[in-house]
Amino acid sequence: MEAGEGVSSATPTEEMNGAGNLMDFLDEPFPDVSTYEDFHTIDWLREKSRDTDRHRKITSKSKESIWELIKSLLDAWSGWVVMLLIGLLSGTLAGVIDLAVDWMTDLKEGVCLSAFWYSHEQCCWTSNETTFDDRDKCPQWQKWAELMTGHAEGAGAYVLNYFLYILWALLFSFLAVSLVRVFAPYACGSGIPEIKTILSGFIIRGYLGKWTLLIKTVTLVLAVSSGLSLGKEGPLVHVACCCGNLFCSLFSKYSKNEGKRREVLSAAAAAGVSVAFGAPIGGVLFSLEEVSYYFPLKTLWRSFFAALVAAFTLRSINPFGNSRLVLFYVEYHTPWYMAELVPFILLGVFGGLWGTLFIRANIAWCRRRKTTQLGKYPVLEVIAVTGITAVLAYPNPYTRRSTSELISELFNDCGALESSQLCDYINNPNMSRPVDDIPDRPAGPGVYNALWQLALALIFKIVITIFTFGMKIPSGLFIPSMAVGAIAGRIVGIAVEQMAYHHHDWIIFKNWCRPGADCVTPGLYAMVGAAACLGGVTRMTVSLVVIMFELTGGLEYIVPLMAAAVTSKWVADAFGKEGIYESHIQLNGYPYLDVRDEFTHRTLATDVMRPRRNDPPLAVLTQDTTTVEDVETLIKDTDYNGFPVVVSRESERLIGFVQRRDLTLAIKNARQKQDGVVSSSVVYFTEDAPQLPASNPQPLKLRRILNLSPFTVTDHTPMETVVDIFRKLGLRQCLVTRSGRLLGIITKKDVLRHMAQMMNQDPESIMFN
Repeated sequence: MEAGEGVSSATPTEEMNGAGNLMDFLDEPFPDVSTYEDFHTIDWLREKSRDTDRHRKITSKSKESIWELIKSLLDAWSGWVVMLLIGLLSGTLAGVIDLAVDWMTDLKEGVCLSAFWYSHEQCCWTSNETTFDDRDKCPQWQKWAELMTGHAEGAGAYVLNYFLYILWALLFSFLAVSLVRVFAPYACGSGIPEIKTILSGFIIRGYLGKWTLLIKTVTLVLAVSSGLSLGKEGPLVHVACCCGNLFCSLFSKYSKNEGKRREVLSAAAAAGVSVAFGAPIGGVLFSLEEVSYYFPLKTLWRSFFAALVAAFTLRSINPFGNSRLVLFYVEYHTPWYMAELVPFILLGVFGGLWGTLFIRANIAWCRRRKTTQLGKYPVLEVIAVTGITAVLAYPNPYTRRSTSELISELFNDCGALESSQLCDYINNPNMSRPVDDIPDRPAGPGVYNALWQLALALIFKIVITIFTFGMKIPSGLFIPSMAVGAIAGRIVGIAVEQMAYHHHDWIIFKNWCRPGADCVTPGLYAMVGAAACLGGVTRMTVSLVVIMFELTGGLEYIVPLMAAAVTSKWVADAFGKEGIYESHIQLNGYPYLDVRDEFTHRTLATDVMRPRRNDPPLAVLTQDTTTVEDVETLIKDTDYNGFPVVVSRESERLIGFVQRRDLTLAIKNARQKQDGVVSSSVVYFTEDAPQLPASNPQPLKLRRILNLSPFTVTDHTPMETVVDIFRKLGLRQCLVTRSGRLLGIITKKDVLRHMAQMMNQDPESIMFN
């Protein structure tokens, strides 16, 4: 019988003994005893069985009266209500963040005179003096130098604008890091490694709290606007999970059951990606492939609903002003050809290599931050990196603008109306110009100039992102990785296009590239490169491809995207199995049993269990000889989460397992509510206590809190099986027996330490408590 089971089945005789009400009190919160301590692992089996009991009780009660029936219906609907609320709140927050980031990014360069809360684009939309060719220039939008000195051009104006750009960037990042430090230390980083750990059943109190939600939302806007090489996508998953946790506390079904709460958080993660990219289906797949640990079918449907509501809410706010959900909408008009798979696969190889380089360099730098003096000055570090980023970014027009705008421009196809430098091709004067299908043309000086700037931007992004990710501010990784890939892809795309134009008689181009035809789309290469680099860093495959085509609307390019994603995963996996999130989980020593890890060593349960050879014997309780004082001493002297109960210390035959929390509560309770329970009272875990003489103190019967079916393995069980059991059932601990005799115990921490040892890592790096 599970601990915490069967409240209403006490017999009248038990009521007389005062043990019957015991279970009712176990569910009552005591001020200093929570269900699980901070930094502990939850027991999935126990949570599941508690929920089944709750459900059974509600179902049986619902037949008694109309009111109970209504209550049971409300309980059934509460899951969908929570999803609706998560979708609404995370969609709203994402819309607000998008609008604020747009405005504050432009604030670094200038201000709108007609209404200072307009971004550059909105300012010139509302203006009547805007022409199509100079759509970025309008009298209402003034750069800072023009506003202060009256001169728009010249060296003095450039220096002043440069200086103010750096000043604003420093101000934004200083505000961000200060808010994080003072109010919510957990609001830094991307949040996905921690959310993966929490979803695998670990407890980090405050990580999904109200303060974290508020500060993360505000500082995310500041961090992205400061022009640092980071994105808002990862942190939006954290923000959505905070929303999920917030709404869980409204329903006891979720607030009292950590297992059920994890189901809601899985769905919230899907809503987070849905609003980050405007990719609802990609969000659901991301949650399934990358974040979640336990993902039943019910959670799949709920994630789908949450992602739908979130995307709908974001679409209603319309932050991009293009009536679309997506960040980088593209319309390409040319099909792709089989021969192009070669450059696509090469981009996949580049993505895999960049992913490996980034993970290794970033982890080395973060480890350095942890172990040296550098970690003690987070504010200084953020300001230094922001300063360097701003100084190097401003001269290059491709790094000066926000990364999302850069990716958007790189994805774009050169239409007849594009004013970008990347579209400065030499036009054939006697060619009639259909709007859609512009044939391949030789590149003009603007394109070569842009290629130089893009090459510099690529090196800059590769280097600076390594130092940016992992600082004490909210920082996502999706956008910088995509930027690296998109720059590389666009460069490759232009190279292939020019080759096809100048050498259209070569055998590879002959079949599909006639002179005067539009054969190569450089924007498509940028899209494929972006997918490859993102795949190399995160090791996503299915969800990545779906996110990419939802993001761009490029449905017919699924095959190139798949080819690049798979290649980048193969190449990156050849150098190391962990993606960036798993590497950060390892670096921080979170107790995360990865479902994807293989355990191939031939060790047995007896090699891992405690107590070891020279350890003191296992702390156990006996079924009928322990006194209340013994139990209290044991609880005081040890910090174990529970104790095995045996028949006697001589026989060591196992009866069950009792949780530390239940013991503490039961004894506290008995001392308050039950007459005659004193320190010398004997604690009984047997069916019925023997008749004691009247002179003896009142016994305390705790059969009710004893788990009679603890999970046991024999000492010769292979560790491969034990690891599998821990992974699939989400156990906290497992007892080791030989023919019914208790030998020892294996906890999740022991399993993780053993795995680290087998991989020649430091087993003490698994921080647990």
